[in-house]
Amino acid sequence: MNHLLIHLILLVAGCFSSPLNLLHHGKRDSDINDLLQSKTAYKNLPPLKSHPSAEERTLKAGEIPNYVTQYAPLVFLYSEEKYLPYNIEKYVSNFRPTWRNGTTIDILGKNPKDPFYQNQKLNLSDLEHLPNSKEELVFLTSLSDFDTDPEFITGKNNKPNLYTGEISDAPVVLIVTDKGNGWIDAYWFYFYSFNLGPFVMGFGPFGDHVGDWEHSLVRFYNGEPVVVWMSAHGGGGAYFYEQLEKESLDGTGIGIGNGKQPVIFSSRGTHANYPSTGQHSHDIPYAILSDFTDRGSLWNPAMNYLAYTFTLNDESDEFEISYGNGSHPLREQRFGKWLKFNGAWGDPTLDPDDPRQHWSPFEWKYIDGPTGPLTKNLLRTSPCQRAKWWNFWNGCNIRRYIQYGEGIFDKEGNNSCGHFYSRFQNKYIRRIVETLTMGGWICFLADLFYG
Repeated sequence: MNHLLIHLILLVAGCFSSPLNLLHHGKRDSDINDLLQSKTAYKNLPPLKSHPSAEERTLKAGEIPNYVTQYAPLVFLYSEEKYLPYNIEKYVSNFRPTWRNGTTIDILGKNPKDPFYQNQKLNLSDLEHLPNSKEELVFLTSLSDFDTDPEFITGKNNKPNLYTGEISDAPVVLIVTDKGNGWIDAYWFYFYSFNLGPFVMGFGPFGDHVGDWEHSLVRFYNGEPVVVWMSAHGGGGAYFYEQLEKESLDGTGIGIGNGKQPVIFSSRGTHANYPSTGQHSHDIPYAILSDFTDRGSLWNPAMNYLAYTFTLNDESDEFEISYGNGSHPLREQRFGKWLKFNGAWGDPTLDPDDPRQHWSPFEWKYIDGPTGPLTKNLLRTSPCQRAKWWNFWNGCNIRRYIQYGEGIFDKEGNNSCGHFYSRFQNKYIRRIVETLTMGGWICFLADLFYG
């Protein structure tokens, strides 16, 4: 009986169309079970490869195809967001490089004997000359008290233009990787100067940190978008492009429902990314720990971005970062190879004796800053960056419908069995179906494993 119910649920879910319909290669009738289980080889399509050969690649080093920016995600910032996107060039000038114990690290070209050495500004191009130690992390430590919310922490002036969605002083970072056989991954990295952690049962905030890198992935096959993944708390969600909300910003305002840029919602404080508005519980059961999204200002990252490619060097057999054709010519060359920095983009966890530090039953208030873009598993063939602690089967489902937010406010759709039940207009039939699915538990399990 349970076996039949699972198949019934999957049959209804299968009524949602797949992005393979976008691919004009005669694959429409292919079975998409492998896609749903996120195997490295897409069913009836060539496999993705972390290390494609020169013959398998379609892009040259530094080449950014036009379709990458045409399908760039649009990001709805939270309407009451206090910590907005920031300019990484300006950001680093407020920090000095240190080891965890606070010892300042010498910067190439700066005199360590200078009594004002610790207050010399750090340039973005200085980052490539800092130690890339695997044994001990390098931190960017604030020159002033970040806890007072200075401008370089809040980015209070960095609000998107109402018509174009551009934030003129907060470029995003685009890194394109060639996964071979027509597959291209476009990683969009969004930088915020501060992550405001959540409250749990009256305790908090906890898990705050200086510096915050979030990102999304748009995966293309032969120039057509297939999958969109978005980061959230070290994990994230993968969705078929076709099923996501899409809009456009062409200088005349928002074109709701008639665009082609996938829409992402950035949550309040944590900047975790979701495909819908509302309350999004994560990591702890019963919605004890939640993010909140709504339709605040709409940000169009494609208006202001730095562009790079991550390509295998056939001679050295090592991956290299190459400058791409970003939105502002030659800006990448001026900034240098800052992406080589593998340290933390913020202060280390504050000492328990620091008056700014506070303990909670869940975590300290201030923890380590995050590491940068090249540490986010850019060579992955699965859309997901990594599996969360509870994901013991190491799955990465590509969802066939939007996972809508919960709660009362800002909720715009139904979840899980809500899609299934809504198909039955007769209340008696719907009640029978609800009973057969154990009030939604079977739908929940099917959703968890199959999306």
